[in-house]
Amino acid sequence: MAESPTILVIGPRWVGDMVMAQCLFSALKQQYPNAAIDVLAPAWAAPLVKRMPEIRQQIDFPLKPGALEFRIRRRFGRLLRGRYDMAYVLPGSWKSALIPFFARIPRRTGNLREMRYGLLTDIVPLPAAVKRRTAQAYFSLARGGAFQAPRLTVDAGNQTSLLERFGLRAEKFVALMPGAEFGPAKRWPSESYAGLAREMMAKGLKVALFGSKNDADVTAEIAALAPGAVDLAGKTRLEDAIDLISAAKLAVSNDSGLMHVAAAVGTPIVAVYGSTSPTNTPPLAEHSELVWLGLSCSPCHQKICPLGHLNCLNTLEVGQVVAAADRLLEIPAAA
Repeated sequence: MAESPTILVIGPRWVGDMVMAQCLFSALKQQYPNAAIDVLAPAWAAPLVKRMPEIRQQIDFPLKPGALEFRIRRRFGRLLRGRYDMAYVLPGSWKSALIPFFARIPRRTGNLREMRYGLLTDIVPLPAAVKRRTAQAYFSLARGGAFQAPRLTVDAGNQTSLLERFGLRAEKFVALMPGAEFGPAKRWPSESYAGLAREMMAKGLKVALFGSKNDADVTAEIAALAPGAVDLAGKTRLEDAIDLISAAKLAVSNDSGLMHVAAAVGTPIVAVYGSTSPTNTPPLAEHSELVWLGLSCSPCHQKICPLGHLNCLNTLEVGQVVAAADRLLEIPAAA
């Protein structure tokens, strides 16, 4: 293998998974310091990938999630022929391995998953204990290097501009991320987030609510119940959220993509878990608190509570999250 290989990574389609994919990128850079690594991913991922110094460029994925479009994948793969020495396929689907196959990339690495014999040339075993531990699973594909937690770069100029625009001061506000694209079984109730927001504001801290436009209804509910909270859902780009969250004194989030963003920019984070397990996808942060009731019915890993009560989140009291937040707020800013 060349000392300066060109590497294509077929990236995941979720924000949190893309952040955790940096564990693989950093391991590859350790092994091949002069490697050129490109990521094939949806267009939304470009601002996130640009904050990863290991990556040369992001290539827009040509298809919608779930679409097979065999002919398009074959044509797209053929366009990439001769450009790459190695490929790493992070998604587990059969179709996700087609483009590197059609590109005739000599070494194509990934987990077996959907019986991808022939499509992959280097099948990495995936022990059951690691299957849901996304960061560790991605890292294992590198077959070497030291595990490093994701670390996103921050645009200081953009951060300063955004803080002024939204009336926030660095280290003087708490970032709350109450959404979860996966489904309602990951969302702590709006009333609970509002109670937390009021507690944080009573301590003299401002509160900013982050999320995509899909989270706007949830953040609007919280803002109405916690007057004074700054609702930014749908008002910031992904790169803006990265820069603003990095300026927060503390972040509180469901198990979501922005939780991993907060961890990757070094912001102390309280992570609230319901249908998923904190042992599988914890925030890879230096300072974090994991809040989870660990009921007999969880983790179920379902988008909607199969029992209809969502007790794993509905019975999680505000005081428990406030206590976790207080422990992190006691950490000196320079720590």
